[in-house]
Amino acid sequence: MAGQQFQYDDSGNTFFYFLTSFVGLIVIPATYYLWPRDQNAEQLRLKSLRRVHGRCLWYRLRLMKSQQSIVPTLKKGALLFGWVVFLLLAYKVSKLDREYQEYNPYEVLNLDPGASLSEIKKQYRVLSLKFHPDKGGDEATFMRIAKAYAALTNEQSRQNWEQYGNPDGPGATSFGIALPAWIVDQKNSMLVLLVYGLAFMVILPVVVGTWWYRSIRYSGDQILINTTQLFMHFMYKTPNMNMKRLAMVLTAAFEFDPRSNKDATIRPTDNIEVPQLIRELGNINVKKKEPPFCYPYSLKARVLVLAHLARMDVSEELEEDQRFVVRKSPALLQEMVNVGCQLTMMANSRGGFHAPRLVTIENCMKLTQMIVQGLQESKSPLLQLPHFEEEHLRYCVSKKYKVRSLQDLVSLKDSDRRSMLRFLGEEKYDEVLSVLGSFPHITMDTKLQVLDDEDSNNITAGSIVTVTVTLTRKRMVEVFEKEQDSAPCLTEESAATEEAGDASKTKTKVWQNKNKAAKKTAKSKKKKLTKKKVTPAPAKTKQANGNVAGNEVVAASSTAAAAAATTTTTAVVKEEEEEASDKGSESDEGEATKDSPSERDEDSDKQSDTEVDEMAGGDDEEEWEALQQSIQRRERALLETKSKVTHPVYSLYFPEEKHEWWWLYIADRRDQTLVSMPYHVCTLKDTEEVELKFPAPSKTGNYQYSVILRSDSYLGLDQIKPLKLEVHEAKAMLDNHPQWDIPDTEEEDEEQEDSDGIEESEEDDEDND
Repeated sequence: MAGQQFQYDDSGNTFFYFLTSFVGLIVIPATYYLWPRDQNAEQLRLKSLRRVHGRCLWYRLRLMKSQQSIVPTLKKGALLFGWVVFLLLAYKVSKLDREYQEYNPYEVLNLDPGASLSEIKKQYRVLSLKFHPDKGGDEATFMRIAKAYAALTNEQSRQNWEQYGNPDGPGATSFGIALPAWIVDQKNSMLVLLVYGLAFMVILPVVVGTWWYRSIRYSGDQILINTTQLFMHFMYKTPNMNMKRLAMVLTAAFEFDPRSNKDATIRPTDNIEVPQLIRELGNINVKKKEPPFCYPYSLKARVLVLAHLARMDVSEELEEDQRFVVRKSPALLQEMVNVGCQLTMMANSRGGFHAPRLVTIENCMKLTQMIVQGLQESKSPLLQLPHFEEEHLRYCVSKKYKVRSLQDLVSLKDSDRRSMLRFLGEEKYDEVLSVLGSFPHITMDTKLQVLDDEDSNNITAGSIVTVTVTLTRKRMVEVFEKEQDSAPCLTEESAATEEAGDASKTKTKVWQNKNKAAKKTAKSKKKKLTKKKVTPAPAKTKQANGNVAGNEVVAASSTAAAAAATTTTTAVVKEEEEEASDKGSESDEGEATKDSPSERDEDSDKQSDTEVDEMAGGDDEEEWEALQQSIQRRERALLETKSKVTHPVYSLYFPEEKHEWWWLYIADRRDQTLVSMPYHVCTLKDTEEVELKFPAPSKTGNYQYSVILRSDSYLGLDQIKPLKLEVHEAKAMLDNHPQWDIPDTEEEDEEQEDSDGIEESEEDDEDND
């Protein structure tokens, strides 16, 4: 077996192959992921949002950032430089000579493949006279010619060439290392060792250690672990937390501490500007000595948040810090909601401490809305709209209009709305309408069931209840346009009722009409009952043989009529008697041909049984199809990843573009407890289906819960839908299922069969003997 040889690349050609491949592996994926997206597309998107979001702070900051940012240019330059290097290396590799070529003796002798022996000898003589060293030729060339001649004329050499590609037979296996030889040169050994030590013993450990140290400080939602522990401590300590206390806990987060977050800053001018804001804001518990609320970073963050909610103007330096604090606050409040849910689950499972009250978790959600919109808790939701100020609200809450919410404003007639907003010009009024029409309007449908149960609609004690909530989002302008279109129909109906009232000239109240109608129906029922008692109505009575005695009834009624009527009426009565007698005879014949009552009852029972079976089969098929659809829906939800980019929020004072997200949960508002954990709906564009699961109460009875939908961006758009739960007694488990009960007769039959088989086998053996 041939030996193995390892050698470095003396010429450096193989190293260029390696370097080209290495650069290509970096440049191609980096271009795909890091190449800046089309700026024109972003500009077009911002242009389409300008009509509605043009006054928003985040929109103006985004425009300034897109115009001033040089980061996309630097990215493009770096990527283009990488592609230039890659193309130059590829060009260099394409121009390299091939070192490992297939040995062909015919090419060496300048002969065509398959030349005869005489032609080979003749060509060898010609080349020998030309390249022989004694004749002044090149010795290396002559050695190649002699080797090629031997390969074609010597039988052993020819066989080696055909089998191994070399006249000398199999050679040693060589492995080339794609590094130039100067790297292992003794003169450069210290330099190479220094570079290797710096790269793998200093730079790599420092990079990995820095990444690891930073990553272990943050949770999966990029919240500091210390902040999460801080929230858990104070929510455990104060289960019932009001809005003021909640703001203090929020601004004590370590994200605002410069020692934990380099983005947070403490400026020398804070000692002057922050006290001025404190005096303007009023009482914010400055003298509270409880740590960390008394720390400078916490006090500064609290002052900036309260100034943001009050829509106060601050200096340019504080405005930058305020934007940082406000930008971080929604994610921190979401973490507080998660911490509250964890403590609630721990309290329900372990006990021993009080879970956070429902009002605490809902205050976290409300504070998120307030920070996004820059409004205090007591302010009107109408201040979310542009051009609305405090002095304008008196026009809305007047006795004439009584507009206190966004829904009230949208549901007004155009003329009334324009009259109420007369303090706005035409352009401002149109802008208010466009913004108001872009607000979301959510419809919420709920379905209550117990999955994986025989009777999914029967809720038993301790069972897992699944509430499937279907959310449908529409714009307010779409919803209330339909209502306004249907409004003329209502006015026409009211006009018709007014005309009918004028015709009758008796205009009474609605509730009076209902009471009178009820009284009339009650009196008529009493009269009918009294009449039936005095003169019972004639009825067809069945005799024993099943025939109807109708002729007697008709005859009796005809005699009574004849006694009380004139001669003309007697003739009419006689005709009626004849017709009645004819009908009675026909009915007698028809009923005589029918089966007996027992047979009819049997037929009706069979028919009802078949109908019940068909209905049960149809219900089973529907349940099976619904189960398969729910399974497929869950599989699709697990496989597909939906984008969290939904609809941009209209927020005048929020410094970052935010999308509409929602909280959906079930709560017991009487006991102020959570029934199901809040689900953060982050992918609602048009429709979204969410499953909320919770264990049914252990005691039977009727329970009243609420399905609550809260926005994390808008004030006044929350929805509460009642959910009635009727819990029944759980079915008793069967100790011995009937399918495992084997009757004694069956066991005896099996034993008898076994004994008969044994006797038959013995008789067969005797016959064989």
